Amino acid sequence: MRILLVGSGAREHALARALARDPQTEALVVAPGNPGTAAVATNVDLDVLDGAAVVAAARKMAADLVVIGPEAPLVAGVADAVREAGIACFGPGGDAARLEGSKAFAKEVMAAAEVPTALARVCTTLEQVADALDAFGAPYVVKDDGLAAGKGVVVTSDRDAALQHARACLAKTGGDAATQGEPAVVVEEYLDGPEISLFCLCDGAAVVPLEPAQDFKRLGDGDSGPNTGGMGAYSPLPWAPAGLTAEVVERVATPVVAEMARRGTPFVGLLYCGLALTSRGLRVVEFNVRFGDPETQVVLARLESSLGEALMAAATGRLDQAESLRWTDDAAVTVVVAAHGYPGKVRKGDPITGVDEAEELDGVHVLHAGTSLDGEGRLVSAGGRVLSVVGTGPDIQAARATAYAGVERIALDGSQHRSDIAAGR
Repeated sequence: MRILLVGSGAREHALARALARDPQTEALVVAPGNPGTAAVATNVDLDVLDGAAVVAAARKMAADLVVIGPEAPLVAGVADAVREAGIACFGPGGDAARLEGSKAFAKEVMAAAEVPTALARVCTTLEQVADALDAFGAPYVVKDDGLAAGKGVVVTSDRDAALQHARACLAKTGGDAATQGEPAVVVEEYLDGPEISLFCLCDGAAVVPLEPAQDFKRLGDGDSGPNTGGMGAYSPLPWAPAGLTAEVVERVATPVVAEMARRGTPFVGLLYCGLALTSRGLRVVEFNVRFGDPETQVVLARLESSLGEALMAAATGRLDQAESLRWTDDAAVTVVVAAHGYPGKVRKGDPITGVDEAEELDGVHVLHAGTSLDGEGRLVSAGGRVLSVVGTGPDIQAARATAYAGVERIALDGSQHRSDIAAGR
């Protein structure tokens, strides 16, 4: 297959790495990519939100399949443009991508599909927010209705902080059809228990789960500090209840895919089920409509079968005919190295050294996210989450030790990373 992969983060580097080593892949182009993807594919610069530009790039390389990585182009309808051009595309159309683009819409779909989730209120005024906070009580959970790069959720026992976050979200312009075009926040009851991420390949009808993972959303050790896009992850989850994956497919993913088809907006692509194992049973925390970052980095590190074949089967409605996914028994742990100031205003342009030295270690590979090359060809920081260092090993503790050995080889002035990813797992 000839594949065009859209995106430029560590998720896309992980996807590109898996596709590049896939014998089914004849040619691989990443748009726009990053210095890491350039080592395994051909990078092409383009605006990922421009459907016509993505179609033109796909036609130029005679792509058999387009894989759209980030959420923004999916919500913008880029997958619709690709399909209208007659090219197979892995990624939901704009209407189906509202499952991530609007948390209010996702709640509406879950209610219709009878999917277990947190009680919630959709609020378009600060007065409604205050009432909802008082109704649910602390800890308070306030979510921006729209896309927020993984940083739109505040969980706090400080009522004033919850109101402040809601005020900032409501100050934005525009909103989803589910909120009549008004800016909105979703206030939810707090869900106790550990969280799990489960990715499901969907072809509009069939659902095929990947291996579950757990990520670490808070900036600091011990889950301290603000929420981020994710500071690390690991897989597998030895502590997860037996039958969990089958339960999620039966009670969550399949009913949602069926409901989307009933609405005339079939879901084709990756349904990311963010879950909480609460004292009252399984609950959905959120949906995303693309591979999650940093969980993708560890899940794909364990995949032995063809990723390209699986994505093509989903894109063309043939998941029920595809080869079963195969997984290594090894564990994988990823540690995110973030720039100075993340998740706030970050410093860019700092030199990065030691990546090659880290990858000389057995079981280590480094995935690029916020990186670029300066005028002299040196690797420098160019975003908030800069690198994902992935370690693999026979068990989680071995993989964890390997990942942190890789992190220690890398130097980036002012960088930050958690020291407790997968500790004690």
